Amino acid sequence: MRLLILGGTAQASALGEALARQPAIDATLSLAGRTQTPDASPLKTRSGGFGGAAGLAAYLTRQGVDAVIDATHPFAAQISAHAVAACTAARVPLAVFDRVAWTAVEGDSWTQVADMAGAAAALGNAPRRVFLTVGRLALGAFAVAPQHYYLIRTIDAADAAGQFAQHRIIRARGPFSLDGETALMRAERIDCVVTKNSGGAATAAKLAAARLLRLEVIMVERPPASGAERFYRLDAVLAWIARHGPAP
Repeated sequence: MRLLILGGTAQASALGEALARQPAIDATLSLAGRTQTPDASPLKTRSGGFGGAAGLAAYLTRQGVDAVIDATHPFAAQISAHAVAACTAARVPLAVFDRVAWTAVEGDSWTQVADMAGAAAALGNAPRRVFLTVGRLALGAFAVAPQHYYLIRTIDAADAAGQFAQHRIIRARGPFSLDGETALMRAERIDCVVTKNSGGAATAAKLAAARLLRLEVIMVERPPASGAERFYRLDAVLAWIARHGPAP
């Protein structure tokens, strides 16, 4: 069975580890190339775009792909839309391996917004000390609010010197601990956390730390789902793959 995984997440990594032990499946992991130092994978890997939905459809046909798993980031709306269009055109089954979204619990103080512009506006006019964990590609949306101090955490290097007069950049990759997140926010005197609703456990400790410290969280909600069949557990995805393999 020839399988294409659109990856770049912990879910894609877990799926790759599982499929590497199945010799009957020839899986390829595709990465967008936005992360400079992606985690190593036991699968053969390609990096870069396909040339839109039409290019992806042509790739699926040319490579004889039997099924596609979209295990991209919940905010990677464009590639997810391209996957739906391409798989429909090429008549290839598609499933999404997603993370369960975070939900507010007792003690949380969340302000939910639709996009990064809404998050920047929600910070208000008065100067604040903001823990910004939205990824380096979204930093530009906050240039309209330079009055705040930004503690910026990214996986890859980010240059914010031209956007923010007051900032500090930390390069780190999760998982993060509650103790570590709490100590960081206290040391930096953070009064607001801005994040995307990425879901998952690797970076959820910042939400627990904000709850403990009684800080506001400005939560950017996910874009609309693609509409493809969606799974949240590895065993369910593996079962779907088994069902969609070519007939023996």
